[in-house]
Amino acid sequence: MTIENVKTRFAPSPTGYLHLGNIRTALFNALLARRWGGQFLLRIEDTDRERSRPEYVAALLEDLRWLGLDWQEGPEVGGAQGPYAQSERTAIYAEYYRRLEATGQTYPCFCTPAELALSRKAQRAAGRPPRYAGTCTRLSEAERRERLGRGLQPTLRFRVPAGRTVEFTDRVRGPQRFASDDIGDFVVRRADGTPQFFFANAVDDALMGVTHVLRGEDHLANTPRQLLLLEALGLPAPEYGHLALIVGADGGPLSKREGDLSLRELRAAGYLPEALLNYLARLGHAYERDEWLEPAELAAGFAPEHLGRAPARYDEAQLLHWQGEAVRRADPERLWDWMGTAVRERVSPDNRDEFIATIRPNVRFPADAAFWAERLFGAELTPSDDGRAAIGAAGSEFFTHALAAYVEHGAAFQPLVEKLKRRTGLKGKHLFMPLRAALTGETHGPELARVIDLMAPERVRRRLLACVRAG
Repeated sequence: MTIENVKTRFAPSPTGYLHLGNIRTALFNALLARRWGGQFLLRIEDTDRERSRPEYVAALLEDLRWLGLDWQEGPEVGGAQGPYAQSERTAIYAEYYRRLEATGQTYPCFCTPAELALSRKAQRAAGRPPRYAGTCTRLSEAERRERLGRGLQPTLRFRVPAGRTVEFTDRVRGPQRFASDDIGDFVVRRADGTPQFFFANAVDDALMGVTHVLRGEDHLANTPRQLLLLEALGLPAPEYGHLALIVGADGGPLSKREGDLSLRELRAAGYLPEALLNYLARLGHAYERDEWLEPAELAAGFAPEHLGRAPARYDEAQLLHWQGEAVRRADPERLWDWMGTAVRERVSPDNRDEFIATIRPNVRFPADAAFWAERLFGAELTPSDDGRAAIGAAGSEFFTHALAAYVEHGAAFQPLVEKLKRRTGLKGKHLFMPLRAALTGETHGPELARVIDLMAPERVRRRLLACVRAG
């Protein structure tokens, strides 16, 4: 399948920090655009005056760039269809409201929130789906003027045509059909004059030339409304695809513990962007190769037909797997910065590359690197409970032989181990576990040969001697 002249978009509301769900939406739209050599547009939907904040806008721009999801049109980039914040497009929306009013396709609604809630309750009690009852569509011009004269501020409702079937092919879910009689007239402008989501979102997509929209399945019911709006305005509609939502392991909503974390929190924990990209690209989307993919490869293998319809289950083990892969592939200079000051305060820059090579297989996060920096370079060593048990079980004679072998062979690991085997008659974990515990305080960890080679000879001797005396 070939798609030409693709333009996708990500249109977040800046009412909080980006989370896994909206990050994945941004990623899928960016991948679709890259796959077909198109454009990825960023638009800020900030019409919620109470909850939208400029610091959230700044954060989401920074977070998208950190992930490598650069946009070709939008804030700080520009483009022919700006401005790219809805709060700055009031005059544009006003023109399209006038067009609808001129053709009688909208009307003012003076119903209060309490009256609407009561109507919905009555409809549910009668076993009917809640929809606007059409109360204000029957008002005469005189009744409307009288209400306006009393200072009432109406919303503006779109008059949904009766007896229609709205049909479209969803890029993920296939053919869709909606009866217009089930929709009910809906608000396109709030009482405070700000545009409702249905209206501004649809108009902006059309005016900005968006051809494909991938968004959450919670927006599926919005689509027939938006198609009717665009038809009434004579504007083109994009192709829609509605993504399965992300759920927890139990099939319910994500909790903080399970992964409903902001990108800020994930970054602070030390997740690398490539890990998140490799994980999220597979969360509800299937690739032919279940292996590490670079960003260009993620885009090349992305296709809407590979998107699943079943809920996408968050799996922390899989995210940790891709984090480990990202750490394994990162260059030493980048990891050195990523590991943070706790590591740099203990590890000499001269030992940087050797330290990273030693601990890399045992590290997923900066905290892990800090732990091993303290274990290998700390002045004092306090063994873990398992480490202390292994040292005690081996006894002082074992460490007397280990110290003698080290004095003779130094960091030459194989000769050291062979001599220790001959002297003690031990092998396997009975030999390596107490030796590791003496040097690192742990019974498991980085490759022991690398540890001994990395540590200063005086520190190795001092730690072995401490175990001799402890016995």
